[in-house]
Amino acid sequence: MPKTDFHQQISRLTSELRDKPLDENLELWLNREHGPDSATYRHLKKQCEHGISEGWLCQHSAGGIAYGRAFKPSDEHAGFSIDVVDMENVAGPHHSHPNGEIDLIMPLEPGAKFDGRGAGWLVYPPESAHRPTLTHGRALVLYLLPEGKIQFTA
Repeated sequence: MPKTDFHQQISRLTSELRDKPLDENLELWLNREHGPDSATYRHLKKQCEHGISEGWLCQHSAGGIAYGRAFKPSDEHAGFSIDVVDMENVAGPHHSHPNGEIDLIMPLEPGAKFDGRGAGWLVYPPESAHRPTLTHGRALVLYLLPEGKIQFTA
């Protein structure tokens, strides 16, 4: 499964997100249309697992987290950057989202939770902040950042 398949899947998804506000309504829509029981979710999870095994995803590591940017922000992705992290029972660095953040949580172990949430979509609105925390196992998290903007705090 080449990176081009992942690129095409992400392009289709992000085209649906173009110009939608990052809020609770978007989170509800994503979970209804592309949630854990959907083909989109299954394909993205499989593509992320394959990308990690091939070394083109999560190719960096720090603080117990493997991570990597798959795609920089572009018109092809409605202005979103696309990143994937592989986390296991760890808290990542505190950061804020000037334009918001959209996360797809893909547990690799039953019961794994990202910021207290299991499989599915989590949307953080603009100007939100958190310390991303994975508990009860291991999960992949695909995240979309409008314009690739993220601000790490000390």
